Amino acid sequence: MPLTVVRREHEHLYARQPRSAAARTAVDALLRLQHAEEQQVEAARVDTGLSENESLALRYLLQSHRDGRPMGPKDLAVMLSISNASVTKLVDGLVASGDLERVAHPTDRRQQVLEPTEQAAAMIGASYAPFHEAVVAVLEGLSDDDNEVLTRALSAIVDALAEGAPQPTDDDAVPPVRA
Repeated sequence: MPLTVVRREHEHLYARQPRSAAARTAVDALLRLQHAEEQQVEAARVDTGLSENESLALRYLLQSHRDGRPMGPKDLAVMLSISNASVTKLVDGLVASGDLERVAHPTDRRQQVLEPTEQAAAMIGASYAPFHEAVVAVLEGLSDDDNEVLTRALSAIVDALAEGAPQPTDDDAVPPVRA
């Protein structure tokens, strides 16, 4: 019984129902997509054997690495909303498992930068590949016009959700490397 509730919670819209049947069908599809994405993220995390914070940490560090922006333990603590002691324990575990390396900041040797290893990149990439491949395959099967309509609709939803939301700042972040 409890798992049935969990599996069906995404079917409930916490607002008024859309007026038209077509809009109701679209909202249902969007809620199902959101639920499927949540399930895929959890399945990817379970597949890696990582805790939720370990998985998030590696994903954030991989993105930081792709962006060419060094990230230290303090940044990770802020991003994960955990204490410095907790981030130290988390980083120690990821270093011990070979998923993370501590290195000196390229321009400020007093700071420590966290770098994901190739092992971590391969593990995270493999665990998320099925989800991303499914999305790409479906969208590549749509016409350009359908993809444009989908893009406009999803962008409008994102913009509506972001309206009035506080914008994050990078005040506490390790400064980017200047070339």
